Amino acid sequence: MEFEKIESTLHLDCRVKERTKLNEFISVFKIYNSHTNLVSKNDENVLFEKHIFDSLAINLFLEKYNIKNKKLSLLDIGSGGGFPAIPIAVFFKNFEIYPIDSIAKKIGFIELAKKELMLENLHPLCLRVENLEKDKREFFDIAVSRAVAPLNIILEYAIPYVKQGGYFIAYKSKNSPDEIKNAQNALSILNCEITDTINYNLPLKEDYTRELIIIKKTDRTPDKYPRKTQTIKKSPL
Repeated sequence: MEFEKIESTLHLDCRVKERTKLNEFISVFKIYNSHTNLVSKNDENVLFEKHIFDSLAINLFLEKYNIKNKKLSLLDIGSGGGFPAIPIAVFFKNFEIYPIDSIAKKIGFIELAKKELMLENLHPLCLRVENLEKDKREFFDIAVSRAVAPLNIILEYAIPYVKQGGYFIAYKSKNSPDEIKNAQNALSILNCEITDTINYNLPLKEDYTRELIIIKKTDRTPDKYPRKTQTIKKSPL
């Protein structure tokens, strides 16, 4: 396993403890994935390169903004098979991480991984993000989302739950300029702004460029957002 690429590219120290937990995570994931489809078989073959490494790219943001050692709350929207929530939980014990997904089998896996890897800072939630309790509104220091929805849509799901002055990190592909262009209205309505984009490459044979879009919440979100999913899909911002 190419732990050195996490260290050299993402600037994360892979000690024995982190290496052991990542190996345990991969074993648990593959067993669960054999009977409950979390990712395709092709993706399972590049689980480390395409999913774990990508998840940990958040450190490029944390390091640049000098917040990796702070105690923070993080919401992972549409966590699926636990990406990026579980790899982040392995490396950042100072973060309280809330992976949320409406599909029970996916949250069931995250619950299993929490138990097997003894990740006490992981707090899985099985519900739609727009149905989060009111006390979680403007609660999180950081929200993240990976491969869930176009930027203008995922912004409406994420930003209402981020603190003023906090950040939403969208994991995106190199096609993100079009998404950024289409999200200008959403950024304005939801009172947030793009402050940075951070590019990196996955350690795959083919060229696989990825990007973190860094969005800062500048003011309070209007109470009407997020709307119900049907409305968001029918009339995106």
